[in-house]
Amino acid sequence: MAVVASKKVGKAVVRNRSKRILRALFAKFERYLQDGKYIFVAKNEITELSFSRLEKNLKWGLKKLECFK
Repeated sequence: MAVVASKKVGKAVVRNRSKRILRALFAKFERYLQDGKYIFVAKNEITELSFSRLEKNLKWGLKKLECFK
């Protein structure tokens, strides 16, 4: 699993927080996912969304990509 956040997301503090959030969300779903490699790219909007909203969006995206076991 890899997380990428470009400088467009914000300064280092914001980028690191965004990456920590994505890692935490991935850890929550990891046991339900198929084996494989996952790459998450943080976008500007991540700073504006709540944790619960990000969780819903990630779950929706993973379902759409058929990543669940």
